[in-house]
Amino acid sequence: MGIRKFKPTTPTRRWGSVSRFEEITRQKPEKSLTSLLKKKAGRNIYGRITVHQRGGGHRRKYRIIDFKRDKYNVKGKVFSIEYDPNRSARIALISYSDEEKRYIVAPLGLKVGDEIIAGENVEIKTGNSLPLRDIPLGTSIFNVELRRGSGAKLARSAGTSVELMAKEGKFAHIKLPSGELRLVNLDCYATIGCASNVDHNKISLGKAGRNRWLGIRPTVRGVAKNPVDHPLGGGEGKSSGGRHPVSRWGQASKGLKTRKKKKYSDKYIIKRKVSKKMAKAKK
Repeated sequence: MGIRKFKPTTPTRRWGSVSRFEEITRQKPEKSLTSLLKKKAGRNIYGRITVHQRGGGHRRKYRIIDFKRDKYNVKGKVFSIEYDPNRSARIALISYSDEEKRYIVAPLGLKVGDEIIAGENVEIKTGNSLPLRDIPLGTSIFNVELRRGSGAKLARSAGTSVELMAKEGKFAHIKLPSGELRLVNLDCYATIGCASNVDHNKISLGKAGRNRWLGIRPTVRGVAKNPVDHPLGGGEGKSSGGRHPVSRWGQASKGLKTRKKKKYSDKYIIKRKVSKKMAKAKK
């Protein structure tokens, strides 16, 4: 864990930083648990760009992650901790007692040789997966399911965890890092601990080229474009747009709520997430 800074031999080296990768114990992934990851450059099945500023990037393979943790009551030993180019957290290769191997999102503090298990009434220990009804209140958890058997959906990125606040009826109250409070069925599984690589958000890319390696292309301002390409484009000289900020399709880009009502999600939200603007106003 930790961040490595470079000597300022060039302007980009001065500001760039990388992870130390101290916890990584294996360089090459398990071949049987990888698959091809085809690049789409933001295009849909018809070849039309639906996600802009995407393309290029380093070649990578997808690691098949076990988000369901459905090998119940079978002990597994941590074989290696590995880097995954497709996610911010580290992954752990687990070798089970029946000789099957699977990848999981590695929790903070998990080491090679540690034993983990998934199932009901198992020990409250980092890396173990069990239903929310069996987890004590106040415990930090990650990889939380929203619906039983669907696999983990919440708190999967580096350094994230949610807190189990209360249990009422057939639901658990969990607090997300955003401040949102929501209900999750007590039968849903979660993993004890916090996702690994907690220093991920402290890394500074240092140069535009590192963004290109990640498959992110440059973003051009709307006011710098022609009127045919963007509502804010055109004008004599360096125009400021002359209207409120909008997307290239004319939709307001600041403050307009675009989230559609979710049948299985909205009714389980007790308290909405706290925005930065609201948090400053309260202070």
